[in-house]
Amino acid sequence: QVQVVESGGGLVQTGGSLRLSCEASIMVFRFDTLAWYRQAPGKQRELVASVTTYGAAVYADSVKGRFTISRDSAKNTVYLMMNSLKPEDSAVYYCNKEPGKTVSWGQGTQVTVSS
Repeated sequence: QVQVVESGGGLVQTGGSLRLSCEASIMVFRFDTLAWYRQAPGKQRELVASVTTYGAAVYADSVKGRFTISRDSAKNTVYLMMNSLKPEDSAVYYCNKEPGKTVSWGQGTQVTVSS
């Protein structure tokens, strides 16, 4: 059963912007803190940002000030607005619940930042 579907990735130059979207099932979305993660080749998956049901957000130090996470309850969707992108942001981006409560992972969406 598909629970999350990520989209919005692509190829962008350094300094560019992308907005990722994640449509989640109601069972995933409604009552939990949601998060974006990323995994670069040869590296472990890491937490990028999370947002509570009340909209309170927390960010990894590496993206603070550049990325903004938000959620739209009416659309069961969580977003990640990424500005001032750097080559080191290149990875497959995934959404899910917060760490420790994750459900089945989606396919992710590839973000590639060229230098």
